[in-house]
Amino acid sequence: MSGDWRADRIGSALRGENPTVLRRLQAGFAVIGDVQFLPGYSVLLADELGMERLSDLPRAKRLSFLSDMDRLGEAVERACRRLDSGFRRVNLEILGNTDPFLHAHVWPRFEWEPAELVGRPVWLYSRERWSDERFRLGSRHDVLRDAIGGELDRLGRRPDGAGRLTVR
Repeated sequence: MSGDWRADRIGSALRGENPTVLRRLQAGFAVIGDVQFLPGYSVLLADELGMERLSDLPRAKRLSFLSDMDRLGEAVERACRRLDSGFRRVNLEILGNTDPFLHAHVWPRFEWEPAELVGRPVWLYSRERWSDERFRLGSRHDVLRDAIGGELDRLGRRPDGAGRLTVR
C-alpha cells in the first residue's frame, strides 16, 4: 500500500483510492485498520470532508453515521466470533483526539489478550504494537477483510416494500 492515501483518508475513499475500504455505507466508509494486533480492528470514516465531530453533521446524517457504526460493529463481531474462538466482544469509540476528521473505532476484544489489558482500553497497549510490522495490514488479512465485508453485506439487506431483499 502506498502512503499517499493516508494523508487524505476520506478524500481517497471518495475517489476510490483508499485500499482499506471494505464497503461504502449510508453515511461513511467502513475500512479495516492499518494495524491488526487485534484482528478485525476497523474504522468508520464519515463520508464528508471537513467534518471534525459528530455534532458537525445535520441530525439525520448524524443518526445515519451512528447506525453505520452499529452495523460495522456487528459485522466485526460476527466475523471475529466465527474466525476466532477467543472472541469476547466489540468496543465502539468516537474519540477525535488525534485525527482531525470524524471517525469511529471498532475494536474486537479477545480472551487471549494479556490479562493486564484484556479488560482495559486498547489505547493502553504499548506504542510498539501500533508500529510493529508484524501487525501491519497486508494480504494475510484478506480472509478477515472478506468476512467483515460479507457480514456488512448481510446486515445491509432489508426487505423493501415488495418483500424483495435490497442492498443499500
